[in-house]
Amino acid sequence: MTDTDPTAPPNAPPRVAEMFPTLSDGQIDRLRPAGHERAVAAGEILFEQGQPSTTFHVVLEGSIEVVHPGVTEHLITVHERGGFTGELNVLSGTRSLVRGRMREQGRVLELDRSVLRTVVVGDSELSEKVMRAFILRRTGLIAESRGDVVLVGSRHSAGTLRVQEFLTRNGHPHQTIDVERDPEAQALLDHFGVGVADVPVVICLGTRVLKNPNIVELAECLGYTATLDPTKVRDVVVIGAGPAGLAAAVYGGSEGLDVLVLESAAPGGQAGSSSRIENYLGFPTGISGQALAGRAFTQAEKFGAEVAIARTAIRLACDRRPYRIELGPTESVLARTVVIASGARYHKPQLEALERFEGVGVYYCATAVEARLCESNDVIVVGGANSAGQAAVFLSATARRVYVLVRRSGLSDTMSRYLIRRIEETPTIELVPDTEIVALEGANELERVTWLNKRTGERVTRAIGHVFMMTGASPNTEWLASCVAMDGKAFVKTGADLTHDELMTANWRLARSPYLFETSLPGVFAVGDVRASSVKRVASAVGEGSICIQLVHKVLAE
Repeated sequence: MTDTDPTAPPNAPPRVAEMFPTLSDGQIDRLRPAGHERAVAAGEILFEQGQPSTTFHVVLEGSIEVVHPGVTEHLITVHERGGFTGELNVLSGTRSLVRGRMREQGRVLELDRSVLRTVVVGDSELSEKVMRAFILRRTGLIAESRGDVVLVGSRHSAGTLRVQEFLTRNGHPHQTIDVERDPEAQALLDHFGVGVADVPVVICLGTRVLKNPNIVELAECLGYTATLDPTKVRDVVVIGAGPAGLAAAVYGGSEGLDVLVLESAAPGGQAGSSSRIENYLGFPTGISGQALAGRAFTQAEKFGAEVAIARTAIRLACDRRPYRIELGPTESVLARTVVIASGARYHKPQLEALERFEGVGVYYCATAVEARLCESNDVIVVGGANSAGQAAVFLSATARRVYVLVRRSGLSDTMSRYLIRRIEETPTIELVPDTEIVALEGANELERVTWLNKRTGERVTRAIGHVFMMTGASPNTEWLASCVAMDGKAFVKTGADLTHDELMTANWRLARSPYLFETSLPGVFAVGDVRASSVKRVASAVGEGSICIQLVHKVLAE
């Protein structure tokens, strides 16, 4: 962020001008009918850190100062005439990360969240200016760690990595304090009456303390867990906010459907953990999975889709319509149609000590969070698909050496040629074919790895403390029980892949056959990695989620 004048002189850096733009008189006039004006006194708090922030303010007279509270206030910016408040939290309805206060008396134009959404959807010029500013402001808060959360943790703690990943992948600004490296850590722990044994410790809004929280506790502390109305019947409920699910949400919301997305952890799914995707259309220099997911998430909220984080579907009640998705013993939602986009997870090899080292040497994604843990060390990437190749190339920038272990004799059958070439041309990456890990060893964290060459029988043990597992995929379909037909590997069958016998077993009573992507349960669709016969690529998942909404419309019209 910046402490400089938000009106940004002509020679100001372009990003600052875009972060804090000024609306023209004509643009303000277009907003007036949608909002209401009011006089405000000097010193009045317009929005407070920790409180739900759903109002968009445009300065007509006077000025608003935006500050980050703390032991001492940090001035972020001052909005003068034509300036406007807010960042992504206004669209999502989550709590404010900063404080907004009138610097001097004046007048403001106020629009609530639903009205603002209507404006940004209908006015392309205002949409571009407001949305870009919102995104850049959130990026600035993240870059300067100016949020409402402090994480006190250790690089030797699996819980710390879990919390860091949740905060990072959800784009929540936070400060991280390492108990081994930061001198102020002990004083902070003493102040809140907790010890090193309690890490990770999460401090919300400077008052509430969580010791090694689970995802649900953390989401509640961050203000993510809004109450879902169990009696409201949604047009479509999307299970999973990976590329397929977010695409369905964007297209469903943009076409006026009442869309709810349920996501157990963070937007992006398996693709969200990818360090860089270079073969996705429209991004010639590549884009990280997290950045792609963040943009799609913002688009979905812009078009009015509701995305509920840390909500896990545990059962689909499929015996009657509308369908009921159970989220817990006392929580459920109703839907006319359902889009299953719950994705897949990496296989876990049968290794005796695997679970003991998860988060402290064994990882299932390679982002900047994990890369910092293994800087200047040797690492192993297990797998021969594109995700493994992307991880190897990404980690090679900071690791001393990257060993890529594959069970096949090479990569040509499983990985894109551009990644194979990148691996071949990177001197710090070594491909180890015909090989699998047979042992993991260490005391409190991973210290040694033994692998076996299946062709020669040679066993090699190395002092390596970081292994990235990216092998195969298992669908997240346990919650579906026997509601829909699946293949032998528990991937959901759809459309023409469904046999006559499977439809008879499912009591398919409609005169028509299942639509493309429709399961053996009418009005229930499956898209992306969870679907049998799908192409395991981000672009195809986005395409399936987009196309699926056209089929949802057909079902709703029946």
